[in-house]
Amino acid sequence: MKSHTQSLLAESLNALKQQGVVPADFEARIQVDRTKDSSHGDFATNLAMMLTKAARKNPREIAQLIIDNLPESNHVEKVEIAGPGFINFFIDDNALANQLMQALASDTLGLILPESQTVVVDYSSPNLAKEMHVGHLRSTIIGDSIVRSLEFMGHNVIRQNHVGDWGTQFGMLLAYMEELRAANGEQAQMELSDLENFYRAAKVRFDESTDFANQARKLVVALQSGDKYCNKLWREFNDISLSHCHEIYQRLGVSLTRKDVRGESAYNADLEQVVAELDAQGLLSESNGAKVVFQPEFKNKEGEPLPVIIQKADGGYLYATSDMAAMRYRSNVLKADRALYFVDLRQALHFQQVFKLAKTAKFVREEMSFEHMGFGTMNGADGRPFKTRSGGVVKLIDLLKEADIRALDLVRSKNPDMDEAELTEIARVVGIASVKYADLSKNRTSDYIFSFEQMLSFEGNTAPYLLYAYTRVVGIFKRAQDVDLTGATIVLEHEREKALGTKLAQFGEVMDRVVDKGQPHALCAYLFELAGAFSSFYEACPVLAADTEAQKKSRLLLAKLTAKTLKQGLSLLGLETLERM
Repeated sequence: MKSHTQSLLAESLNALKQQGVVPADFEARIQVDRTKDSSHGDFATNLAMMLTKAARKNPREIAQLIIDNLPESNHVEKVEIAGPGFINFFIDDNALANQLMQALASDTLGLILPESQTVVVDYSSPNLAKEMHVGHLRSTIIGDSIVRSLEFMGHNVIRQNHVGDWGTQFGMLLAYMEELRAANGEQAQMELSDLENFYRAAKVRFDESTDFANQARKLVVALQSGDKYCNKLWREFNDISLSHCHEIYQRLGVSLTRKDVRGESAYNADLEQVVAELDAQGLLSESNGAKVVFQPEFKNKEGEPLPVIIQKADGGYLYATSDMAAMRYRSNVLKADRALYFVDLRQALHFQQVFKLAKTAKFVREEMSFEHMGFGTMNGADGRPFKTRSGGVVKLIDLLKEADIRALDLVRSKNPDMDEAELTEIARVVGIASVKYADLSKNRTSDYIFSFEQMLSFEGNTAPYLLYAYTRVVGIFKRAQDVDLTGATIVLEHEREKALGTKLAQFGEVMDRVVDKGQPHALCAYLFELAGAFSSFYEACPVLAADTEAQKKSRLLLAKLTAKTLKQGLSLLGLETLERM
């Protein structure tokens, strides 16, 4: 209905241009918003106030002219002017009911799908050779929810897990391996726990020994140059670490697979060419032996230019170099229309610089959109990045295991007589959903406090609340199995029926925001509000005990659409649903 209202206003504006009321070359972005108070209608626009200066008339006079030129519409019951010149639209109840029936019959809940685009989504991107930790959670689950949403909206999505499988960290590991073998010929077992210890010990050696650090840097260059020994060991490290990552993805219900992995190493062969082409275009400068690019748009607080380092003095490459190669690949090989990067907000300057440089160097198509979908940090109760009690980084697998344990205790307390196998399965779904939803429900750009107690609560905007709300809705149909809904239609008579119907009709508007802005928290808020609207409807409007058979069937259809929307919405967030809790 929102898009329909916008099209009506566009036609009215064109009529005013033809009449000479508004200049023919005047451009206006027609904005239509949901009203906060239903007594003011369903939609409102400030178009009249936008036209005041161009038409040289007061806003209310312009508002009346807009209304007078609106095309006839069976979907609009009435239109009113409010305040200084707002125009309020009241949607006809029958039109809303018809929209809801269409949503029930549709695989996409009646969404009007946009023109399909090819969208590359860069997310998760853990560093290999060590375990995933809680710092990888946000990129992984926020990115995955947007991927699911984009695909639901009909876009061609290409997942890109840009893992950190290259660079200094591997030089450190290889140098440490050499030290161990030189000392006692010890063969390190290729187990993930050993890789953790390897990395930790190698980092200590790197920090304390100049000779070790120099050797590590030499081995990085050897790795980048294709040395067979270095590459063999590197592949072993990566295989073990990737196996761990995908165990985590499976446990989290994340859709990334091995075929989606395209790490920094994938672009190694192109890095020299990136440098050569930047040099050929006269974009490179030298700074302390390194090759850099200065862009006038980027300066520090003192007004000095900030460099993008392309190649270090020792010949090694940096994140900027591989990111440039990746952008070129995504634009020219994958032919993407958009590229979304789900990376920590602290990398904002880096992405601003490389996005600008890629366009300047014409490495990417001018019309392609590069978007950094930055996110804040997950913090502990002290407001600092989440740590173990000893101050170490929390492994992601340990966090998920604890979520399972706590969820099992919670579910058992609610269902002391339930079979243990069923309790365990419910706890698995609730535990993972709680961790994910607690993160997804927060504004992506905000930091948030991690709390098991809050995320496992059955009150408020939490996963347990929404999962339970869904079971309540589907529970109605377990008691109404003998009701035949063939030929039934939705009729909106009661105030709470209309309120629920209006909320259900907003699903498409919310999804537009999710995929355009990369904001899954908007979907979380919507599902929470929908569950609340259904609860109010259910209390005020008896379903199985309705006054008439037609009314009962209408209300069952509303319940059916609510369950369908809740399940689809939770699925887009990467959350499973339950039939019983």
